[in-house]
Amino acid sequence: MRVAGIVAEYNPFHNGHLYHLNRTRELCSADYVVCVMSGNFIQRGEPAIVNKWARAKMALLSGADLVLELPVVYAMASAEFFAWGAVKILDSIGVVDNICFGSECGEVAPLEAVADILAFEPDLYKELLREKIGMGISYPSAREEALKQYCSQTMHTFDAASIEEIIGSPNNILGIEYIKALKKLNSKIKPVTVKRICNSYNSEELTGAISSATSIRKHIYETIDSKNGCIDVENHEFLPETSFNILAEEFQNQRGPVSYNNFSDILLSIIRKMTLEELKDVPYVSEGLENRIKDAANNSGSFDGLLDKITTKRYTGTRIKRSLFSILAGIKKSDFEWFNANGGPQYIRVLGFNENGKQILAHAKKTSQLPIIVKAASFKNSDNPLIRRMLEIESAATDMYVLGYRNPEFKKAGQEFTQNVIRV
Repeated sequence: MRVAGIVAEYNPFHNGHLYHLNRTRELCSADYVVCVMSGNFIQRGEPAIVNKWARAKMALLSGADLVLELPVVYAMASAEFFAWGAVKILDSIGVVDNICFGSECGEVAPLEAVADILAFEPDLYKELLREKIGMGISYPSAREEALKQYCSQTMHTFDAASIEEIIGSPNNILGIEYIKALKKLNSKIKPVTVKRICNSYNSEELTGAISSATSIRKHIYETIDSKNGCIDVENHEFLPETSFNILAEEFQNQRGPVSYNNFSDILLSIIRKMTLEELKDVPYVSEGLENRIKDAANNSGSFDGLLDKITTKRYTGTRIKRSLFSILAGIKKSDFEWFNANGGPQYIRVLGFNENGKQILAHAKKTSQLPIIVKAASFKNSDNPLIRRMLEIESAATDMYVLGYRNPEFKKAGQEFTQNVIRV
C-alpha cells in the first residue's frame, strides 16, 4: 500500500484543502492519506475557529483516511518546530511514503536547495545570520536576509529575485522546513509539492470558490453576529458541503466561532498574577520581553490592546501571540526544551479515522516507533514522564479552549480524556 502524508490546520477545511487532498492522491499514487493536524490552537498563535474533533471530521468526510494530532507544543511553534513535530510523527508511524505540501513555487528542487543550507548551516551562512540578528531585526527577517545573501554569493543557479520569491512566501518556507526535517531524521519519506492555486495564505480578501482560510475566517467573524450566531449561507461557495454543515452545527451549539478575543479577560488575569521569573519561562520570551508583557497586561483591557503594547519590529505579532497562548495553555519554555532534547513528539495521537484509516492503524501498530494513542485516558497516568507531561499540557490547552465557547454546557474540563475518537 502507498501512503501519503499531509500536514494541515484545516481552520476550517475549505475547497483549497479539498483540491490539495485530491492532488496528493494523484501525485503520490496514494491508496491512503494520513493528515497530521493542529489541535485547538494553531501555528500563528491563535485558537482554531472550531475544536479539533470537528475539524478532524471535516477532513475525514472530505477524503482523508486518518487524522493525527500535532501536539499543541509544536502546533503553536515557529515554522521550524511546527514542521519538525509534524514530520517526526509522519516518520515515526512507519507507513508513510510521501509528504505532500502546498507551495507558491510548485517545485521541490529549489526548496530542497535552501533546506540543505538550513539543515547543515555552512559557516558563511551562520556568520551572515549573526550579523543580521545583530542589526536588531526579527529572527525570521534576519534568516531571510542571511539566506538571500548566502545564496547570491554561492548559488549562481538562482538570481536574487528567485531567491527572494522562494524564501519570502509562507508555504515555501514551510515546505523548506518539512524537507529540512526529513533530512535531519534521515527519513525515507519523499517530498512532493502542489502549487497553490488560490490567493495568498494570509490574504484577507475572498476570491470566490478557492479562498484562503484567513479570508474565510474573517468573513465568518464579521457576519456571525448579524446572522444570530448562525453561519452565513454565502460560505457555501468557499467550503465543501460537509465542512459547511459541521460549522453550522458547531455554531448552532455555540461551540464557535472561537476567537482570540474570547480569552482577553482570562489571559490578562493570568499574566497579572505571574511573576517575572514565571514569564521568563514562557516560549519565545527572551531579552527582557517578560517586563514588556507584564507592563502591557497591567495597562491593557483587551487582547488587541495587550498585543499592540508588546509588539515591536523585533518581536512580531505572531511571535507574541504564540507566547500569550502558551501562557494560557500553561506551556513552559523548559517543557519545550525537554521535549526537543528527547526527540520531539512523544506519542501519536489519533483524532479520527475511517475504514481505510483502521487498516493503516493496524499496520502502524507493527511499525510505529512511538506509542499510538486512541484513548487518551489510557495514557493519563503513563509511567513515561514525557508522555504524561505532553498529555497534561494538551489537556490544559483544551480546558482553556472550551472556555471560549458561548454555551456553558460545553465548557466542562477534562474533555481531552472523555471525547471519543471520530469514526466515519
